[in-house]
Amino acid sequence: MKNLSTLCYLQRDGAYLMLHRTVKKNDVNKDKWIGVGGHFEEGESPEECLLREVKEETGYTLTSFRFRGLVTFLSGDGVTEYMSLFTADGFEGEPIPCDEGVLEWVPREKIPELNIWEGDKIFFRLLAEEIPFFSLKLVYDGQGGLVEAQLNGKRLAL
Repeated sequence: MKNLSTLCYLQRDGAYLMLHRTVKKNDVNKDKWIGVGGHFEEGESPEECLLREVKEETGYTLTSFRFRGLVTFLSGDGVTEYMSLFTADGFEGEPIPCDEGVLEWVPREKIPELNIWEGDKIFFRLLAEEIPFFSLKLVYDGQGGLVEAQLNGKRLAL
């Protein structure tokens, strides 16, 4: 399902596993740092998509994860995407190279220094505040600029 996706931040020793997207041509995330995940395949639940995508991109099998929120993205150029956001603090297996970029463990306090989407800064804050579950709507202008954000149906100041 093209407009349904998952995103996961694996956690270890105060750091998140981040993917620096450097490989794909015409990638909306080119040169950005994001979590791991991807689009649903037909018939998958969010958890099935999560487990498959994390295994494909990292080599890890998740053993402990939490569904943290639903993020609705409006790209500004006609695309709406619904992303199931997870964090994971348990995994096993051996890491593999990712064919979409470079995986790197980044200390949480260093994340804001990375080239990340403006909206991602909001959900990193919500994750840090241990909000149990949230619905976040992010509206972009089609050029990568965040023009509106709503948390649980209420508009946030940008």
